[in-house]
Amino acid sequence: MDRIAKIKEYLIANPKDNFLRHALALELIKTGNDDQARGLFEALLMETPNYIGSYYHLAKLLEKLGERELAIGWYEKGMEEAKLAKDQHSYNELQTAYEDLVY
Repeated sequence: MDRIAKIKEYLIANPKDNFLRHALALELIKTGNDDQARGLFEALLMETPNYIGSYYHLAKLLEKLGERELAIGWYEKGMEEAKLAKDQHSYNELQTAYEDLVY
């Protein structure tokens, strides 16, 4: 069974498992299913804004899709959430990607 099918199988039992949703989105990107991955990341972050790791990947995907302004907004939101969570590592990662895009 491929990775996507296996993750989807796990999600049947745990449909709101953020780790699995994030992992599925990453696998979808690898297979070129960018729109599906985007939808998963957006839904995950709307429902669980403190799932900080997904901000970086969503913003990077939006950059790839040419959605620069949306990417900037997600980086900014991710930095806000990382600050609230006192997650300096994630904040630095998001800030570096943000600055690379903006400057």
